[in-house]
Amino acid sequence: MLTLTANAAQAIRSLTEGAPEPAQSGIRIAAGGEDAGSLTLSMATAPEPADAVVESEGARVYLDPVAATVLDDKSLDAGSDDQGAVSFLVT
Repeated sequence: MLTLTANAAQAIRSLTEGAPEPAQSGIRIAAGGEDAGSLTLSMATAPEPADAVVESEGARVYLDPVAATVLDDKSLDAGSDDQGAVSFLVT
């Protein structure tokens, strides 16, 4: 199952703290079309019915079935640039 670094958990909490439903909000990673190598990341207020849920340190990541398979043995990290823009990295 995908793991989250402390940096990723903090970034996700920061992104979702202003959401309408912060207790359920998170980010969702889904396959970008039919190409399993292409994943998209978006904000989500709740998981889709088939999503796997990864929760760590109060941060939630929802994974569609394809993303859950692709990211099964991976870790999600996050960083920010000088302007505060957040970027995520899968390792």
